[in-house]
Amino acid sequence: MAHNYRDSLDYLYSLQFFGIKLGLENVRELLSRVGNPHEHLRIIHIAGTNGKGLTAAALASIFQVAGIPAGLYTSPHLHSFTERIRIDTRQIAESEAVELIEELRPHAETLQATFFEFTTAMALLCFQRRGVQWAILETGLGGRLDATNVVTPELCLITPIALDHTAHLGAELTAVAAEKAGIFKPGVAAISGHQDAEVKAVLQQRAMQLNSPLLHFGQGFHWCNEVDSFTVSGADFFLDRVKTTLAGIHQQQNLALAAAAMSYLSHQGLEVSPAEIREGLGSVLWPGRLEWLPERILLDGAHNPAGAKILAAYLRQQNLDKLHLVIGCKADKQSTELLSELLPFVGRVYATQPPVAEAVTAGKLMRQAHEAGIVASEHIDPVMAIEAALENRSAEETVLVAGSLFLVAAIREFLLPDVASLAITSH
Repeated sequence: MAHNYRDSLDYLYSLQFFGIKLGLENVRELLSRVGNPHEHLRIIHIAGTNGKGLTAAALASIFQVAGIPAGLYTSPHLHSFTERIRIDTRQIAESEAVELIEELRPHAETLQATFFEFTTAMALLCFQRRGVQWAILETGLGGRLDATNVVTPELCLITPIALDHTAHLGAELTAVAAEKAGIFKPGVAAISGHQDAEVKAVLQQRAMQLNSPLLHFGQGFHWCNEVDSFTVSGADFFLDRVKTTLAGIHQQQNLALAAAAMSYLSHQGLEVSPAEIREGLGSVLWPGRLEWLPERILLDGAHNPAGAKILAAYLRQQNLDKLHLVIGCKADKQSTELLSELLPFVGRVYATQPPVAEAVTAGKLMRQAHEAGIVASEHIDPVMAIEAALENRSAEETVLVAGSLFLVAAIREFLLPDVASLAITSH
């Protein structure tokens, strides 16, 4: 089966040849050929720039604690493709992935489906076949024309919006917000995390056009944090001192958004209690995002300027400086701005390239560090970069790995050799 799985993935990844194709016609047709599985599911749909995956994982964790079957669809994966499709927080088996790929492949070849159209159909078909009641879907790119937007959800969530994928979504923040708000549906409630004023205005306008109730962070619900806990409240719910193992204020904000979502759904008839929401939030894990490993190694998948600003705020809060930074970026990211956010906290840079087809050259990153007066070296692959960082730093100094989730995954697999073969779940 392992050989079949590799062959199936090779085919699936070959669909990336078709690139990013925004639009819903293809995925609608693909789903119609397998019985429109999305029409049999109750769906929570999540868009935003950063934090979508954690918010989705937190929702899935709460559903599991409450004993309500739910499917989870997120991207990208960290170590294994099957992480993208989970049932009750557990990734599907490789054999199940093969069966789904083989069933959809003839239809996808006829339609020239893209990778994301195919995987979206895969997830929805899996969820329907498994008989889950709920599906939690994270958009891949934007919202309005994202393949996941074929669904009619029962609730929409918007995590913080920033500039990203500007070639596809627009160069202005309001344009990006309009694309993300494209997941709103007539009369379907939406809840938004913290947003800039101009983004809030766009979301509010779209919600009014569709007669959709919209709750805003700081208005419809409220959040405040302490060192290792947070409190979230709304007009009709209150969760005090929720404990979490996740680092960073922004991760607590995303958990608070998930709490607000579950509280809303509980008032719409979903049988989930405040105690179950609390337990689900406290047990969720999201590897590779502000993840501390032993011996002062910090991994963070910050891959765009907004993510780098969040990471920088955490470094400032923790009084971390003179870091040994291992960095590599995908070519479609704003690497110059990303690195600029981190350099004030860095003593030495180890520039490398994540294991993807297109990546910013290590030389470019090294030159930017040199121009800022920081010692930097170039390394042919991530393993060589982390080995150099560990060799050069002193015992009390911190190594930070950032710039790409693909880079984080490669280094995580090197530092934790058994991790790639383990099922990554929320428990």
